[in-house]
Amino acid sequence: MKDATKCLHAGYHPKNSEPRVMPIVQSTTYVYDNTEEVAAVFDDPTKSLIYSRFGNPTVMAVEDKIAELEGGIGAMCTTSGQAATLLSILNICKAGDSFISTTEIYGGTVNLFSFTLKKMGIECIFIDKNASDEEISACFKPNTKAVFGETIANPALTVLDIERFAKLAHAHGVPLIVDNTFATPVLCKPFEFGADIVVHSTSKYMDGHAVQIGGVIVDSGKFDWENGNFPELVEPDESYHGLSYTKTYGKAAYIIKARMQLMRDFGVYPAAHSAFLLNLGLETLDVRMRQYCENAMTVARYLEKNDKIESVKYPGLESDECHALAQKYLKGSSGVISFVIKGGKAAAMKFMNSLELASNEVHVADIRTCVLHPASETHRQLTDEQLAAAGIESGMVRLSVGLEDVNDILADLEKGFAAVG
Repeated sequence: MKDATKCLHAGYHPKNSEPRVMPIVQSTTYVYDNTEEVAAVFDDPTKSLIYSRFGNPTVMAVEDKIAELEGGIGAMCTTSGQAATLLSILNICKAGDSFISTTEIYGGTVNLFSFTLKKMGIECIFIDKNASDEEISACFKPNTKAVFGETIANPALTVLDIERFAKLAHAHGVPLIVDNTFATPVLCKPFEFGADIVVHSTSKYMDGHAVQIGGVIVDSGKFDWENGNFPELVEPDESYHGLSYTKTYGKAAYIIKARMQLMRDFGVYPAAHSAFLLNLGLETLDVRMRQYCENAMTVARYLEKNDKIESVKYPGLESDECHALAQKYLKGSSGVISFVIKGGKAAAMKFMNSLELASNEVHVADIRTCVLHPASETHRQLTDEQLAAAGIESGMVRLSVGLEDVNDILADLEKGFAAVG
């Protein structure tokens, strides 16, 4: 194959100088010298590029960067965070299997786990993350294949005890999958605490500018897939002429199977231009995350003293129930705050509709401040019981603190509270 990846992976340039900005390889197709080369790559797509449904040089460069940020062995980008979560489960679960998830997760993920995967014959066993080890262990079944949780839950803003859940998962011979979207690898690296797989909605802080939808799966390379619970990674894959992922790819078996098998069949791979935009966000991620945390802490302390608020959820606050876990796992609590306004939904709506600087939108973790009412928007498809389990009250507002001057943000919030009366 004519080497389309040199410019990205070896700094190649005709004049022997590396480009200042990562090139966009805007191509679906890669040219080979002969049919034997094409056949060899179809037998093993890791040997080279086949088609941009599997891999693209621009996207692959971003995957390498994210894997390094998380401390993983490899990564695979997807077209959305939901796609990343879906494939992370489907890579090890089939009809007749189950997995465990905490209840305090994103509403769209609850729907995916409760309804869509159920239709595919995969059971999600929801558990209270505050349950005892014995209670959680009792939820495991012989067919349980994974445990799932969010580092910082959306929108409950609780912190996952990663080390504890990793030990519980490993005691039953299954991996811990962690959605690290709100924390990002800048604030938390779940692999350092025993997690095995990490997923992100890259549309959030990693992008930061609301210009592309995307997701990513990152593999730690540390889980033992040959422990007897995952024959699909060990036994011959008939769709690849009897190839065994663990025997052929060793520690990278999980992420390569996800690409070779699931990406081949689902085709949820992002475009090169989307990866280019994501990379621009990644280049400022560290400095942005520090400013988000600083602004949000100022806002959280202001909200904590506001007499029109029933409660504030922000792990950075000393009064927060998850503060100790935040101190253990996080280098900052992100820019997202959840708070409950006195007066319920009506008061929350009046508050949000009166804001001028903050945008009322179905998004979060942006450079711009935005607000959302989870119970009637992102989580509106959940039952009352599911809303309660997810820690969502009718008066809850999710505030994503942006990078504007914090005094301007506070002034805007004052307008909203003045309208509540």
